[in-house]
Amino acid sequence: MAEIFKRKIVKLLKHTDYAPLKLSQLAKVLGVSSEDYAQFKSAFEELRQAGHVVVGGRNLISLPSMSGRIIGTFRANPKGFGFITPLEPHLHGDLFIPPSATGEAMTGDIVAAKVVKKGKRGGQMRYSGKVVEILERAQNRFVGALLKGPEGWIVQPDGTSFFELISVDDVGAKGARQKDKVVVEILSYPTEKYLARGVIIEVLGKAGRYESEIKSIIHQFHLPSEFDGDCIEQAREAAAEFNAEQHGSREDITEKVIITIDPPDAKDFDDAISLEKDSEGNWVLGVHIADVSNFVPADSPLDTEAKDRGNSVYLPGKTIAMLPEILSNGICSLQPGQKRFVKSVYLTYDDNGNVLSRRFANSVMRSVQRLTYKEADKALKGRVKGIKREVVELLKNMEALSRVIERRRTKNGMLHLDLPETELIMDKSGRVVDACPADDSYPHTIIEMFMVEANEAVASVLDRQNVGFMRRIHPEPDALSMKNLAKLVRAFGFSLPRTPDRAAIQDLLAAVKGADCSFGVNLAVLRSFEKAQYAPLHIGHFALASSNYCHFTSPIRRYADLLVHRVLECYLQKRSGPKEQEQDLAEIGKHITFTEQRAEDAEKELTTVLMLQMLSGHIGDELDCVVTGLASFGVFVQSRKFGIEGLIQMGDLGPDEWKYSPKTQCIVGLRSGRSVHLGQAIKVRIISVNVPARQLNVSPVEPLITIGEKVKTHKLPKKRQKGRTRKRSKRRR
Repeated sequence: MAEIFKRKIVKLLKHTDYAPLKLSQLAKVLGVSSEDYAQFKSAFEELRQAGHVVVGGRNLISLPSMSGRIIGTFRANPKGFGFITPLEPHLHGDLFIPPSATGEAMTGDIVAAKVVKKGKRGGQMRYSGKVVEILERAQNRFVGALLKGPEGWIVQPDGTSFFELISVDDVGAKGARQKDKVVVEILSYPTEKYLARGVIIEVLGKAGRYESEIKSIIHQFHLPSEFDGDCIEQAREAAAEFNAEQHGSREDITEKVIITIDPPDAKDFDDAISLEKDSEGNWVLGVHIADVSNFVPADSPLDTEAKDRGNSVYLPGKTIAMLPEILSNGICSLQPGQKRFVKSVYLTYDDNGNVLSRRFANSVMRSVQRLTYKEADKALKGRVKGIKREVVELLKNMEALSRVIERRRTKNGMLHLDLPETELIMDKSGRVVDACPADDSYPHTIIEMFMVEANEAVASVLDRQNVGFMRRIHPEPDALSMKNLAKLVRAFGFSLPRTPDRAAIQDLLAAVKGADCSFGVNLAVLRSFEKAQYAPLHIGHFALASSNYCHFTSPIRRYADLLVHRVLECYLQKRSGPKEQEQDLAEIGKHITFTEQRAEDAEKELTTVLMLQMLSGHIGDELDCVVTGLASFGVFVQSRKFGIEGLIQMGDLGPDEWKYSPKTQCIVGLRSGRSVHLGQAIKVRIISVNVPARQLNVSPVEPLITIGEKVKTHKLPKKRQKGRTRKRSKRRR
């Protein structure tokens, strides 16, 4: 808990709107209860003693001021300048580094910089810096396209982490050819006069081809490759020894009507559902989860590898599994007609969807039928061809119970963000030919509700055992984040209390549903929250309005779930829990939180690449978009169909002087008075695509202002001058 408090304190102090507070006021803003205040105070004291926070006059708390030398992480900009994010947060935030002072640093490098005062502006000291030493290189290998330049061979790196061209020699050593995708290792880093120099160590294939792009993403994000021999041998032995008929003391539920519902391309079926009435007429939901822990003992080669991978990675057209296919798609997968070992959670409900009782068991089951989400949706709408009669009845009962549970959870404060996803349509070669909104039919919600209920039930029973286990936590947002959210949604024409609770956020999300600004508002709400993470800390899950929560329902693809299964097994066997101590769990939690984010980033990157490749053949085409972001250099818009974001440069808005106003959250034409605001619908035309830089440039189909058009002039709000304020105050006195 102390680490959570430390993180919350530093995050609050870094807010641009933060005004120094006393410790008791800080605790109030962060929502610290009286029971937790002693621990909060102790966490603050640790930060103070380490010099991460300072207590000034009148006991007001702030971050330390910028010193003469800082150490931090460098972030480059394509225009040549950069920023350093200090490893230890400072009052003045990131440090600006001009183009002439980057000292050959690249994005991600840990550097030391000399801090230079640039004088005051608006009453605040401004700083810039000069990189004086590169302490640690982020990486020395990059992926890019091999090109023939006027003075020799060069590699143009992919992505946005490194913008410089890399000069390479002896391209024939690896058989590389023009426009091949290659991995290059840096021999010397770029200077003001010379390009970086490198050597090609691997050829991935022709740039633009699906297989080449997949390999590129795997290298860029350091994703795991093939399983080693020990893991494969262990998986084969487990498969050879598996005999479903010898299930010992497991409950035999093979005669129950149990089904799985998954995406059409899924092979690792790790959850199945049953639903029956008990003797009193109450619904008894059965959530049956593949018992992976039965096949992957702790500290075995497979366990070590699964821990390192953290999770499966789902890329467009390819899966990098956490476990070998002989397990993930074989004896662990709940395939129809096959007996499989599972851990079962039985939840009994009253008519209002409240849980009356919970029961847990080791079982052996057999799925009656495997359905896709679309097949389940069709069946619920009366199109039941090919679906067994008892399965249709089960589906209808599942829908009825799910809606009752959803109403109860919503009433209790559960938040549901409407952030639509896009599904790529690919040809046989892996080339994206189109895209469409991903299926969001109600069976998705049915499975989501049942999985959340099972996860919560397991976390609740383990919490009562007073044992450490891996939880899925989502901290409550701090007051300043909520204040900023309230300010932002006003730009969309909606209001929120200064300190909105879950009910107020629910009302906001309901009010924007179906509107042009829906995506922008939902995105703003998401960004105001902290990310969910894995940790053994008992702080609950804010978005789900759950005091106890963990991940239990996907042990084939998430290591966190496998850990929880082992603790649940100890509970079922009435013996002490696994050997992991809280500190061990904390370290594992940090690692698998990182691997989860890495997987999301890799999927997003590859999706963007494939989408841009497709759109590069559609220059001049029109896109229906919504404004999702505003900056001093332009307008970000998102395509409704493709989900990809493009940029409108200021000069493409029309013949006017355009300025961004943070106060009104809009971009204004100073002569015309025309404005661009968040959530605004806009039709744009594709003007250029830069796949290596991941950029889509667009312009409005119709300029917002035409030459000669006269509109009432618009003045941006002016800041009140301090001197004039004092004079007026004096007259009032």
